[in-house]
Amino acid sequence: MTWLEGNLQNTLSPGLRLATLLKQPGILRTPGAHNGIAGLAAKKAGFEALYVSGAALSASMGLPDLGVMTLEEVCFFVRTIYRATGLPLIVDADTGYGEALNVMRTVRELETSGAAGMQIEDQKLPKKCGHLNDKQLVSTEDMALKVAAATKARTHLQIIARTDALASEGMEGAISRANTYIEAGADVVFADGLASEDDFKTFASSVKAPALANMTEFGKTPHYTGAQFEEMGYKIVIWPVSQLRVAVRAMENLYATINQTDGTEACQGQMQSRAELYELLGYFDYEALDSSIVKTIVPKIET
Repeated sequence: MTWLEGNLQNTLSPGLRLATLLKQPGILRTPGAHNGIAGLAAKKAGFEALYVSGAALSASMGLPDLGVMTLEEVCFFVRTIYRATGLPLIVDADTGYGEALNVMRTVRELETSGAAGMQIEDQKLPKKCGHLNDKQLVSTEDMALKVAAATKARTHLQIIARTDALASEGMEGAISRANTYIEAGADVVFADGLASEDDFKTFASSVKAPALANMTEFGKTPHYTGAQFEEMGYKIVIWPVSQLRVAVRAMENLYATINQTDGTEACQGQMQSRAELYELLGYFDYEALDSSIVKTIVPKIET
């Protein structure tokens, strides 16, 4: 069944489906998806939820991850990924796109777009990747107000509060902030930029809600598996930008090959075939739907 026939219908809202997944045993493995076809590939591989990274979306638009993307642009991507997959989406909403009232609007817009969870962080604009230096934070109280506003506006959206306090306030400050955000209504908390197993274990064991681990490459965090994060006490692990990194490298290789060989034949073995693409998209389901509905009727002419 295609999206046009209502294949996204579910008795549970996206947020409640995500909450249900979080209550199940084990860690929720959540790869990134920056567009609809990436989401379809992840779903085909068997994943039950996806992460929509602000960094990946910005990069796909040719922009840096500095908070310059707008809420409407994010909602466009969320709609397309949810429409393609129907999976619960955890959406990176940066700093919430403003203060309390703006955060409330962000919640409403993301819910309408199909999001299951919203992550907001305690940085000032221009925000940065959590693994970079010189991040500027809002006060704990101001971030708690945003979290409280988000919980007031939601009907089902799960609220994930990220803190970037480790670098400037230490582990004790990060834990204190996270627990304050939980008291304000956050369902899940996330400390970014952790660099050791001890840090991960200390944070997860000291907060009063499920914790999310960020397994991003080329940052401060060593490579850990989902099973290792689960042993450290985490309930969610995300790989936010991995699929974009792989895709961009493949595109760079393709363009270099075209430039060097004046064609694509050398890369054909690395390509998804037309048949494989059509299968992933459900092309023939749409085609069958079109033929079942559209039929030319020749008007009768009275003589």
